[in-house]
Amino acid sequence: MKLTTLITSTAIVASLALTSGIASAQTGANKNTSTDATSEKSINTAVNSNALGSNSSNVSYIQPFNLVNLAYQGGFKQQGVPSGGTLISEGQRGKITAKDLVKAAINAKKLPAQVLNNQDYISAVNLQLGVLTGVDYPE
Repeated sequence: MKLTTLITSTAIVASLALTSGIASAQTGANKNTSTDATSEKSINTAVNSNALGSNSSNVSYIQPFNLVNLAYQGGFKQQGVPSGGTLISEGQRGKITAKDLVKAAINAKKLPAQVLNNQDYISAVNLQLGVLTGVDYPE
């Protein structure tokens, strides 16, 4: 393994650990904030449109970054997806793909089945998996 790949992987792991803490803190803050459903949906749609491109629908899904982060943390072990360094190494060897992660999320009831047909979402997960593993995956 090249030194730069090792450093990049370490930086990504550290950022995943930090962002999971930030995300859980934001989730807690959101629970205590009173917002109406319309403004919350607008925020979710805006976030999704930024992450998934202009061709995606206005449906709220778990964000691709959060999906990959959840896989890294072991959230899909029951669906056969490895966690941590094993996820990274299997992703680098092409044994784990974005579609595998989306299928695992569907089986774990984190995503609806029709997401498997949403190429924008698959591409966004593919991008996040590539960031995690340091590999540029074809779309």
